[in-house]
Amino acid sequence: MPGSSLWLLPPSSHPLNLLLTSLISKTNARFNSPYTFLPHVTLTSDIPSSAYSSDPQAWLDELAKNFPPAADVSVQFEKLEVGSIFVKKITVRVRKDGVRGLAETARGVVEAGDGEAEKWAEEAYLPHLSLLYSAIEVSDDELREMERVVEDAGVDLEGKGEMGGWVGGRVVLVETDKKIEEWEPIAVKDF
Repeated sequence: MPGSSLWLLPPSSHPLNLLLTSLISKTNARFNSPYTFLPHVTLTSDIPSSAYSSDPQAWLDELAKNFPPAADVSVQFEKLEVGSIFVKKITVRVRKDGVRGLAETARGVVEAGDGEAEKWAEEAYLPHLSLLYSAIEVSDDELREMERVVEDAGVDLEGKGEMGGWVGGRVVLVETDKKIEEWEPIAVKDF
């Protein structure tokens, strides 16, 4: 993946933080995938390292001054999906309206020109939380089984209650142009 990415993670104290980490591990074991990663909703990618190279934390702190209030940022799950893209093989779709403002602010560091980040957020942004990175094919039966596994773990795929998403969270900067095994936050902003 070219450039770095900004991800939205659950608040560290939220029960979904540990539960989603466990689900990613179980999904990896089920589908024989070695790729572990933090549970997150990608806000944007393709951020050039030149944007933050001198001090990633100071860069993220400055960007965060433009973030909407934490109470206005909510991750609300919608459904489980299978995708054709490696990093979107099995995902939980997230309602766009709860994260759009934050994603648009994040995308503003990539898009040049008035209204470009807003246009991207409206037309191209598809918020999701990945459970599996893989090149395998996932059948309809396997998807139904995964829905059962996710729901049995306590996640509400209809976005209801505490286990159907979260409010606020942590924004992290990750150098996603490296190997997946090296995808670790280099800057973190709780809000």
